Amino acid sequence: MVKRLRKLKKHIRLHSEGKHTLILGAVAFSLLCLLVGLLFSFQNPVFWTLFGVCLAVYLVMVNFFRCPIRIYDDDTERLVIAPADGKVVVVEEVEENEYFHDRRLMVSIFMSLFNVHANWIPVDGTIKMIKHHKGRFQAAWLPKASLDNERSTVVITTPEGVDILCRQVAGAVARRIVTYPAVGEECYIDEHLGFIKFGSRVDLYLPLGTKVEVELGQKTTGNETVIAHLE
Repeated sequence: MVKRLRKLKKHIRLHSEGKHTLILGAVAFSLLCLLVGLLFSFQNPVFWTLFGVCLAVYLVMVNFFRCPIRIYDDDTERLVIAPADGKVVVVEEVEENEYFHDRRLMVSIFMSLFNVHANWIPVDGTIKMIKHHKGRFQAAWLPKASLDNERSTVVITTPEGVDILCRQVAGAVARRIVTYPAVGEECYIDEHLGFIKFGSRVDLYLPLGTKVEVELGQKTTGNETVIAHLE
C-alpha cells in the first residue's frame, strides 16, 4: 500500500478545470499559426517566430493546469499543511474582521503563473463556513488584495475544535475561483480545496500562539510543506 501511494505522489495529471481552456487555446493558436503561414509562407521567419511564441505560451498554460497527486504520509494531528504551491509573502499578526473579529496570525502564499494553481485542504476537520465575495482584480501580492479582490473564504473546524480560516484570493488576471467542499462536509489533508485560474494567493488565519514553521520568502509545496503546528 505504501509503495502504491508513493507511486501516486509521483504521478502528475492535468486538472479538469483546464480542459476547456487548453482545448480552446490549442485550436486558437493552431488557427493563428495556420493563417500566418498561408499569408507569409511556412518558411517565413514571421511564421516561425509566431509559432515559437504560441508554443511557449501554451506550455506555460499546460504547466499552470498541472495537478500533482500528493499524499501526506505523516501524522496530520494539529498540523496545518500548505494549501498551495508558491512563495510565502506574509507572516504577521493582523486583525481579521470578516469572521473572527480579533487578532490572528496570517500566513499568505502567492502563486505565480508558473505554479500549480490547485489548492489543497490545509487541516483535517469539518467545513463550517464558505462565503464568496465579488471584488477587484489587482495584483495578488499587494497587501490589500486579501480584502479588496475577488475571494472565497472557507472556515474549517479541526477535530480539536479550532477554527482555521483559509481564503482563496484572485489576482490581476484571475477571473474564476472554484471551491469544492460544502458546508457541513468533513474534509481532510490530501483533498483538493479548489482551484484559482491564473495568478493569485491563498491566505491562512491561525490562532495566536500557533507555532509557524515557515518564514517570509520561503517556497511552499501544496499538501507537503508544514505551515504550522496548532497548540
